[in-house]
Amino acid sequence: MSIEKKIATTLSEIKATAIKMVVAFSGGKDSTLVAALARKALGKRNVKLLNVCFGPYSYSRGIEIVVEIAKSLDLGLEFTAGYEDQEKIWKHGPSCNRCTKFAKFNAVLKSTSAIIATGANLSDTWGQTGIALRKRLYAPIRNWSKAEIDEALDYLGIEVPRIGEAPTREGCKLKHLLKIMANPAYHGQAVAIANEILLDYLEGIPHDIANVKIIGPLSRNIALINVSPAPSEEIRLKVTERLMKTGIIEEVHWVLAPLRLTISANPGIFNNEASKEWILKGRLQPEFAAPIIINWVESRNRRLATFQVIDYAVMGVKP
Repeated sequence: MSIEKKIATTLSEIKATAIKMVVAFSGGKDSTLVAALARKALGKRNVKLLNVCFGPYSYSRGIEIVVEIAKSLDLGLEFTAGYEDQEKIWKHGPSCNRCTKFAKFNAVLKSTSAIIATGANLSDTWGQTGIALRKRLYAPIRNWSKAEIDEALDYLGIEVPRIGEAPTREGCKLKHLLKIMANPAYHGQAVAIANEILLDYLEGIPHDIANVKIIGPLSRNIALINVSPAPSEEIRLKVTERLMKTGIIEEVHWVLAPLRLTISANPGIFNNEASKEWILKGRLQPEFAAPIIINWVESRNRRLATFQVIDYAVMGVKP
């Protein structure tokens, strides 16, 4: 199907679904396309954008981009808070899926009684189900691929800046906290502050990946810095110095060579090879600047619902 026909089909479906609509708007490609299509189908007076702000875990540049895109689309924009629910979820280990479902969508549902359009697509679990509408949440691009979304944005002349610095656009820093957040003022602040510091020093320097993963036991924050291509040694030293001065990061390591990560996992994950494979290849490896392998350990911590990275070693280097 041509992109023109795909757009026309989706516009017709949106018109048949509601006369007014709120778009769960993150400022990324998926929600931006949904917002643009909803505006075309229903008119700007019948579409409102709602952004769930995750406070310290939102990139500062991300909020600016959300506002900029809303203005370019000429649509009204409102904000609602979601970081408290995020912190509750991360008390049991990293889980972006639960965060989207219980923190983001719940915050949106509480904020409006209207039909809420989301950016769920074929890359998401929901999109793969093919379900159009559930609990007032509507997925107009559920059968769209990422390539089709890019093609449609190009066709409509819409450019979406990157939020964060990963191979794919991201809007939340908390995904880089790879362990239980027992203490938000210690674990949460470490990942929030570290990623802002890194991006400040990389401004104007070309890169494809840039993030600070916070790992280690609960009593110790270890920062694994991933930047590709790697910046100069001078920049690396400056970033390291700033991170160490925060007082909440005890060790800094730049990922310049392959790593072996030791991961403690909930028994459900530890005994499921497919889950472990996805964590390695789908969740972690795309955002690391060098190859990684995992040494899995079964967790006895009943609070851990997912996994946490408790240690690392440079491959080929004896401890």
